[in-house]
Amino acid sequence: SIDGTEINGRGPKIPREAVDALMTQLDRLGADDTLVLAGSIPASMPDDIYQKIMERLDGRDVRIVVDATKDLLLNVLGHHPFLIKPNNHELGDIFGVKLSEREEVVPYAKKLQEKGAVNGSVYAAEAPKGTLKNGVGAGDSMVAGFLAGYGESGDYEHAFRMGLAAGSASAFSEQLATKDEIKKVYETCKITKIG
Repeated sequence: SIDGTEINGRGPKIPREAVDALMTQLDRLGADDTLVLAGSIPASMPDDIYQKIMERLDGRDVRIVVDATKDLLLNVLGHHPFLIKPNNHELGDIFGVKLSEREEVVPYAKKLQEKGAVNGSVYAAEAPKGTLKNGVGAGDSMVAGFLAGYGESGDYEHAFRMGLAAGSASAFSEQLATKDEIKKVYETCKITKIG
């Protein structure tokens, strides 16, 4: 396995013209496009930039994924993102509770749905078996796998299974997982619809 050091630093200073250029680029998005908004916002950008982006894209049928924590996530739910990805710690942090068991997550996930998240179904799965080699990029791989699965089928269950497989396969690999590694893990994933 890889021993690593994680270094987090301040983002670069983003000039106003660069933000304007980004917004102009985003204006080209339309139906069947997907936009992923992930991570924290550089200090030099407005802290409501995710909301401004989503407001600008309202009514354009762009699928928007938000992979962010607490207020960044809560503030965009009214714009009905296609996918959000809080883990149990982040979900607990939003509601001021500690969530350890999978069953505890469901009612709080439903509370986020009430605030504006889209799909009302609940799916559950055991984590695939494997040896953790490198967790870097596993969460991003999960999002990418979900989007790939949804793009293939339009089916949430297949998308969830693909996300689970891609995230897990990447964690089991020294690098990001290959298509074959993801496929192998996909075959072992058992998804249950519980609500």
